[in-house]
Amino acid sequence: QVQLVESGGGLVQAGGSLRLSCAASVSIFSVTAMGWYRQPPGKPRELVATITRGASTNYADSVKGRFIISRDITKNTMDLQMSSLKPEDTAVYYCNLRPLDGMEYWGKGTLVTVSS
Repeated sequence: QVQLVESGGGLVQAGGSLRLSCAASVSIFSVTAMGWYRQPPGKPRELVATITRGASTNYADSVKGRFIISRDITKNTMDLQMSSLKPEDTAVYYCNLRPLDGMEYWGKGTLVTVSS
């Protein structure tokens, strides 16, 4: 059973930074992709950033230039460095993992609150 555990959320002022981390219970060396998604209050879940097996990255337009996704295959972790945070970045952030078998796994989420 794949388990994903997010950490690093919290309360930060606008303009500040936070680093989220996702720890996987399995090797992430050969997964198809991993990513971060978020769900703002009262809104549907949306893509934030993804990183593929080949380390290609993709970002939502709203976070380009402010967020950086990375992974450490030796530690089976994935991070999201968030800078220049805005109140509209307030959301529950979820870690997502897609192995080669076509399944999809989610963490329970970590709350990020950006105050104005």
